[in-house]
Amino acid sequence: MNRLIKFAALLLCIAMLPKVSGHEGDAAHHHDAGPGNREWRLRESQESFSGVFVAATESRVMIRRSDGWVRPVDFHNLSESDQAWVRQRQEQIRQINIHGEYRPVVRLQQNTEAASTVSAKTTELIQKSFRPFQSTVKTRSDADFFYVESNGVPDHQMMVGITAWQQQVPIPQKYTGANAWRIPLKPVPAKNPMSAKENFFRGAIAIAVNGVPIFNPIKNDGRTDTLLAGELDEYGGHCGRADDYHYHIAPVHLQKVIGKDQPVAWALDGYPIYGYQDEKAPDYAPLDVMNGHRGPDGQYHYHATKTYPYLNGGFFGEVVERDGQVDPQPRAESPRPALPPLRGAKITDFRETKPGSYVLTYSVSGKPGTVSYTIAENGTLSMTFESPDGTKTSEEYTPRARGGRPGGGGPQNERRQGGNPPPRDGKRPPGNEPRPPRDGQGPPRGEPGPPRDGQRPPRDGKRPPGNAGPQTGAQKVNHPKIGNVELSSESVGQDGLLSIECTCDGRSESPAIEWKNLPEGTKSVAISLWHTAPDQEKSYWVVYNIPVTAKGLQQNSKGVGKLGVNDRKQSAYDPMCSRGPGRKTYHITVFALSKDLSLAPQEATRAKLLEAVRGITLGETTLDFDYERM
Repeated sequence: MNRLIKFAALLLCIAMLPKVSGHEGDAAHHHDAGPGNREWRLRESQESFSGVFVAATESRVMIRRSDGWVRPVDFHNLSESDQAWVRQRQEQIRQINIHGEYRPVVRLQQNTEAASTVSAKTTELIQKSFRPFQSTVKTRSDADFFYVESNGVPDHQMMVGITAWQQQVPIPQKYTGANAWRIPLKPVPAKNPMSAKENFFRGAIAIAVNGVPIFNPIKNDGRTDTLLAGELDEYGGHCGRADDYHYHIAPVHLQKVIGKDQPVAWALDGYPIYGYQDEKAPDYAPLDVMNGHRGPDGQYHYHATKTYPYLNGGFFGEVVERDGQVDPQPRAESPRPALPPLRGAKITDFRETKPGSYVLTYSVSGKPGTVSYTIAENGTLSMTFESPDGTKTSEEYTPRARGGRPGGGGPQNERRQGGNPPPRDGKRPPGNEPRPPRDGQGPPRGEPGPPRDGQRPPRDGKRPPGNAGPQTGAQKVNHPKIGNVELSSESVGQDGLLSIECTCDGRSESPAIEWKNLPEGTKSVAISLWHTAPDQEKSYWVVYNIPVTAKGLQQNSKGVGKLGVNDRKQSAYDPMCSRGPGRKTYHITVFALSKDLSLAPQEATRAKLLEAVRGITLGETTLDFDYERM
């Protein structure tokens, strides 16, 4: 009880704190819509919105909008003045927790100046290290981060020498804008440094100065050294399952361009990575378990080594770890499906025949095979496979978008010569066959191959007939249909994929639904969002007693009809948040009913709803959509 009283008192104190403008000196941004209400501005989109500060973590700020929805915002996406306001408010709250009142903190000026000097030197060093590649690598910075934009494709030879190949090919990536790499300008030593030997098997741990990401030398199975396994080319790189080229060891070859005294890469905790040490140098010092040490200037840095861990063996500095990788970091995308390993293959050549066109040559038992491909300006990928047995296959893939986030597509057409697909252990897996794991995502399934980071399983590109939506890759489900009710959703794209804003990776908003042609005599509408898993049927959203005057529900709809309970026994929309691999199909069913239902909200499960609508359903239809966790 005492804790509850103290917590209530704290909330009261926070509410009574003086209001601080988010944009000092700009009267146009002052709002008086409610206690603590203020205007916020986002860096990337320049969007402005009103809301009340709720709480903040190291990376997120929670803001309650006027409609009651709490919006999570990336702290570093806020304007500088908003960031300053949040820091000041956090300090006020901290002082209240300690003293019961706000006491401004007095900081020593010399400490501030020292920190500022270190930050300036770090910024200067980072800018200098990336400058030799400024024709292909774009950089920018703010008060906290240095951003690196690139397509992830180096200007040196790629892929040659790989003897364990999972049929990926280099495709330029869009590491730009909000999807750029970011390096902390003010790295902070971690209280509990995390080792890359037990963590970070997914995603990048560093970015090379030529704009190519660097992944953990240990692959996703948590034990295989990619270099020793023959999975890397002559420069220490290969392509992941999203056809994204990246290194797994320190790119010391870049010293020929930048010089031996400059960093070859930057770890994502903000500390530089230099080349091999000279044991005869006067400033030589042993490396710690993270493969780093402090130099004569007192600043920490990592070094490359010829044996594991090859570069930073973890993070001396603070990073946020989420789902096995540093968070946030850019996503890699490919429009084509993941392929299995091609056993016995060795890559012998890779070259660009003309801008946007490439040929990769490999051999199996001394017989050559090739993969030729062209990337159009709109992202369409045209590929021709010539296998060692003489089989020739051509395919075309188009990129897809999902909730503003680019994604993979499926083959739009397929033209085969010789009547056979590419040979297995080299051919596309058919149907819904399970695929190898993503780089670092979950335990390995089957025999692990080189990673394809962030890529999704394939789809067949076909749209099933009937009332089902464009659920490419999903098996058709036959649903009951009564009457001529039509159902659509602005939250589902033309590719049949649910907007990311309606998933746990976005804002967890309920999807928009629009219906037409309700039968005469309809008194109310009910909806159910559900999914059929291999062993059970799952319910995510139940709404009933929706007025017949409503033509649908807007995305993130509130207060229309009565909310039933989902399988989590919550009266709310349960956003898609799949943990298993692959693209899954979900269903929204709408019932046009001849009367309202007398169900109590806490008892209104999907099963109870289906039971209650029997005998009073005048119209029924179902919309299918797909969702795939990246």
